[in-house]
Order: sequence, then C-alpha cells, then structure tokens
Amino acid sequence: MIFDPNNPIIKLCMSGMGLEDSGNSEDAITMFQKAWDEATDYYERFIASYHLARLQKSITEKLKWMKTSLQCALKINDDNVKSAYPTLYLNIAKCYEELGDSENAKRNYELSNSAKGKPSDKGPFYHGTKADLKVGDLLTAGGISNYKPELKMDHIYFTANVNVAGLAATLAKGEGRERIYIVEPTGEFENDPNVTDKKFPGNLTRSYRSKDPLRIIGEVTEWAKLTHKERREWREEIDKNKGEIIN
Repeated sequence: MIFDPNNPIIKLCMSGMGLEDSGNSEDAITMFQKAWDEATDYYERFIASYHLARLQKSITEKLKWMKTSLQCALKINDDNVKSAYPTLYLNIAKCYEELGDSENAKRNYELSNSAKGKPSDKGPFYHGTKADLKVGDLLTAGGISNYKPELKMDHIYFTANVNVAGLAATLAKGEGRERIYIVEPTGEFENDPNVTDKKFPGNLTRSYRSKDPLRIIGEVTEWAKLTHKERREWREEIDKNKGEIIN
C-alpha cells in the first residue's frame, strides 16, 4: 500500500487540515466529510474517517468514527497501515475512558501497547537528494537540513516510498539534478518522528531515520516527478511553515 500525496482523497484531507490550522473547523469537517463520501476503497476510508473522528465534538461520534477508521485499517491488513494501529487503539481507549467504560478503555490501551514495536519494513529503501553519488558510497548523518539551513542533522533519513524520496529530491538543496538512490541501512532504524502520528496516523509514508550510515546499492532512474504546480505548492508550504520540516 503506497501513500500518495497526490491521491485526491489525501489531498482533500490535507486541505481540511489547512482549514483546521487556520481555525476554520466547520469547513474542515465539511472537507473531511467530502473525502469520506468520495473515498473508493478501505485505505481512503481509513484516512478520511480518522480525520473526521478527530474533529467530532461528541465523544460518542468521535468513538464511532475512530472505530470505523480502525475497522477499515484492519481490513487492509497491510504492514504499512499497521503502523497506525497503536494510535487508533489509543484514541479509542481515550474515548471509552471519557465515557466511563473502564473495561473497554483498558482493553484498547493494552491493544495499543501490544501493537507498538520497531519497524519491520524490509524495503526496498530510497534516499532522495541532488548529490552526485555512486554505488558503494555511504550516506552518513551530520548533513544540513533541507528545511533549516542552520540545522545539522543527527540522523540520515530514508523511505520505502519512492514518491516520498522523489519529493525529498525535489526539495533538496543544491543545483544538481534530482536523484533517488536505492539504499541499504547498515544499522538499526526507527520511524521518522517528524511524520509519524503528525498529519496522518502512524507512519503511512514509510519514512525512517538512522544514526548509522546508509549504503548506496543502486539508483532509480524513473519515477513520477512533480508537476510545476505541485513543486510550487510544496515550496509555498515550506515558506508558510518558515522552514519547518513538512509533515
């Protein structure tokens, strides 16, 4: 299951989150409802219902939509979507707790904890950049952030989603051409906290980071590159966030 930021339902949800950030919650709910109404599969319904759940004022409605999101996620049975299980169970547990149902709250807290763990993603993994590198080279931590020039990165970042790597290549500093390298982690890695449980539940973009080097084992030569309009929108998003890492 591949997270695609250009998927129409995901784009609707991102628009809804933009409205939410500007304080327009009612229009945000309308946008999330539109995403739900237009969703065509369990993956899209899982995402749309999660965002609908977040903005419900009624705890019973919040619980209903969060359970709907979980049911859709369970039907997908995808390792990528499983990263959202802890968050979904946790939110359901909190709803039951507010409703005074301690038994169901306890059960869902336990399910949330049991669903946690280190990433089990087997790749293949990718790293997007504008650097001219070759097979066998090592990518190491300590580089400068693409989003904050004054920030030195303590980790090296990578993803199992080639489209996300393509976005990173587009936003990378430098004058070279966009490159996506196939990489192999040489040590342990963890979910990227900049995206995990931020805009979307879990780690749907399959984004990771490691303090250990990544070894380049190949290069991707063809991928779905952003249009000029999409590039402009992402640049505007970066400017709007004043250099913050895009979630």
